[in-house]
Amino acid sequence: MPLTPLDIHNKEFSKGFRGYDEDEVNEFLDQIIKDYEILIREKKELSERLTDLNDRIGHFTNIEETLNKSIVVAQEAAEEVRRNAQKEAKLIIKEAEKNADRIVNESLSKARKIALEIEDLKKQSKVFRTRFRMLIEAQLDMLNTEDWDHLLQYELDSTDLKSTEEEDSLA
Repeated sequence: MPLTPLDIHNKEFSKGFRGYDEDEVNEFLDQIIKDYEILIREKKELSERLTDLNDRIGHFTNIEETLNKSIVVAQEAAEEVRRNAQKEAKLIIKEAEKNADRIVNESLSKARKIALEIEDLKKQSKVFRTRFRMLIEAQLDMLNTEDWDHLLQYELDSTDLKSTEEEDSLA
């Protein structure tokens, strides 16, 4: 067990012949007591400060651990968000490709249908044109026949007209 200032103060030495000067020894012991008390007080202060600093280190260590855990959690969350965004982007791209394929296929189908309708209309217009030409040619043939000339030269007799009217009224 270490000495205390009280131990030093209470220490008694035996007296011998031609020994040390008692006052000088007492003064020296008093000085040792003062210095020893200062050392003990400083040691106590340093011990308290060390305890305080250790507590603060513990506190900051806890904060550091918490921050490290938070960083890890944030990194994991960011990675999860990135993975989810990539999955969603792939799904969106896949859906867009499906829609694009569907639109292209529908457009091609409509284009084929329109092309078939155009061909059908061309055929119908050729048939109509041929029939119309034939009709016009038939009408021209009728106009060019001598029957028209004969009809234009035909003169009606007023007696013939009256007899025709009477026949119509009797019938």
